[in-house]
This record gives sequence, C-alpha cells and structure tokens, in this order.
Amino acid sequence: MIIDLPSTTTSALNKKLVEIREQGGQVALGRVLTLVIVADDDAKLEEAIEAANGASREHPSRVIVVAKGARTAAPRIDGQIRVGGDAGASEVIVLRLYGPLATQGQSAVVPLLLPDAPIVTWWPGAGPKAPDKDPLGELAQRRITDSAAEKNPVKALTTRAKAYTEGDTDLAWTRLTHWRAQLVSALDLPPYEKVTGATVTGEADSPSTELLAAWLAEYLKVPVKRVKSSGAAGIISVTLDRRSGPVELHRPDGRVGTLTQPGQPTRRIALQRRNTQDCLVEELRRLDPDEVYEASLHGLGKITSGTNGKTGAPPKADVTSPAAAAASGAKK
Repeated sequence: MIIDLPSTTTSALNKKLVEIREQGGQVALGRVLTLVIVADDDAKLEEAIEAANGASREHPSRVIVVAKGARTAAPRIDGQIRVGGDAGASEVIVLRLYGPLATQGQSAVVPLLLPDAPIVTWWPGAGPKAPDKDPLGELAQRRITDSAAEKNPVKALTTRAKAYTEGDTDLAWTRLTHWRAQLVSALDLPPYEKVTGATVTGEADSPSTELLAAWLAEYLKVPVKRVKSSGAAGIISVTLDRRSGPVELHRPDGRVGTLTQPGQPTRRIALQRRNTQDCLVEELRRLDPDEVYEASLHGLGKITSGTNGKTGAPPKADVTSPAAAAASGAKK
C-alpha cells in the first residue's frame, strides 16, 4: 500500500503512521533500526528503495528516504508512506524536499526516527567527502557510502579514507567479501609458504580493486602492485607470489573465477559480482566499527602501480619475485 501526502509536514506524516497502525495492524515495535537513505530525486531512487526493502527482510527497519528535489522550486515536502507488500518487512517513508528544504534533511528526519533504535545512513549515489560531518551522517552510528557510484570512484575513496571515523564504511569494501574469503582459504592449504609479493589487476577506476590491493599490502606486509586494465569491469585477478609458485585467482568475466596454485587441483569458483541488496544486508549485520576496513584504508598508500593488464589470461608473476625467478630457471 502506498499513501501519498503532497505538501505535507512531518507532524502529519507521524499522525498518518499512527492511523495506519491502528487500522491495519502495521506496527513498528519490531523494527531493529532506522535506515536513512539520502539521494537525489531521480530515476535511481527506486533502485535504492528496492534494495532497502529486500534487506529489511533480514533486518526489519523503518526506512526514511530523503529525496532531494529541485533547489529552485518553492519550499515544500511531498511525503509518501509505503507499507505491506510495497515495503518488504519495513515501513518506508519518502520525503521529497524542494527548494531551501532540500538542504534541511536532518530537520525533516529527526521527528520520524524510531526511539532507542540505532540509525544507519546510506548514500547510494554521490555522498559527502566526510560522512560523519554531514548533518544526516551525524545522526548515525553507521554511515554507508558507495565510491563506485561517484564520478571519480578512486578519488572519492581516497578522500574518504583521509576523513575516516569509526562507523564509516563503503559498499566498495563489502563487494570484496568473497574475494577475501577465497584468498584466505587458498593460503590455508599446503604448501604453507610465506607470500613474497602480490599483483592485483582490475578496472582502472574500480575502488574495490584498490581496496583489495590495500588489504593485501596491510595484512601480508609485502609489496603489492596494482595493475589497471580497461578490458573488463571490476576486479580481474589476484596473484600471490610464493617460493614454490604463485597462487592465482582469475575472474575475467565477472562471474566465475579460476583458482590455481602449486600442488592443488585447479578450482572454478562462483565469484558473481554482488548486487547492492546483498551488500546492504551484510553491512546492516554489524553496527560496530569495522577495524579491518579501517586498516585497509591505511594500506592505500602502500600499493604501487604496475603496467596495463590483459584480461585474456591470468597476469604473469612479478619477474623480480622468487616464484618468477624459480620458474624462469626451470625453463632454461
């Protein structure tokens, strides 16, 4: 059910919510958090609401959408309430703010917050450089941005890394969960040798590729090369150099990866690029600071640039690494 309240107030929206609960049995007592979505009022807004509705089936919540309309229009709030089948396991309140009110999202949101429930603010599109300094970010225990949605994704990531505070996170990081899990699992298999270097290949403007390289640099304490490629989207491959030969995880098509390493059979692994809903569900599972993400941001300054990569075959190991030297000697 969708109820439109044009040219309304937050007081009228709250009154309508109470009326809906009394008439239809829709209650908010079981909501575990308030999710505030901040976006422009454009065609992509419904995609963000749909992702939030899907995530609410695991995390029942009140979703408040702050949709910024035309700044030149007369000041007004067009409200909309969605419940039942149009809101997943949540109740959705859409606030379309026009004119000077477009910059007053915090004042519009505060009267609608659930009492004693944690607040998460999510910018599905372009977000602030310092999320915790944003008026709507100040309200939240957890602040979610998405560098991949920015005009300059890598620059946006590095800018937010400098302004990081506890509670910040980025969906570019969440998209790495399966990659990190597969690499850790591969290193748990014999031979148990130290990694001496790494190469990460991916799309030139992929913030997830940057973060994966930074994570390896920070936790393995080895030189990591970041190779840029224009032949495929997102992360393409990771090579970890070891004395007996490299561990290579190669995903040229964005769907299926191939893991090869000495002494182990070649394995094909499902590495489908994660959608926004899956990433949002994962982020809403925890409201405490993500120390691993914070440490990986520190690793951004430790990676070096490599030569342009090709997507047709796994990247070759660094010729200066012990693994490459051993392979070269075997061919002679």
